[in-house]
Amino acid sequence: MEFDTTKTAIAFLVLVGVMVSGSFMGMPSSIALPVSVGQIVVFALILALGVKHGEYRATR
Repeated sequence: MEFDTTKTAIAFLVLVGVMVSGSFMGMPSSIALPVSVGQIVVFALILALGVKHGEYRATR
């Protein structure tokens, strides 16, 4: 299976949705909102790092 921008974005949104909904189910909303924002930021950074690493590996 080859990943393109669409498949990567869908996988990203599904995983972020699962993470955010899980944090809202177990915590009060005053705590869950900042935690969810932090999760999204960290996950976006991990995704960007993974994409850059994939580009590096593809050229070598």
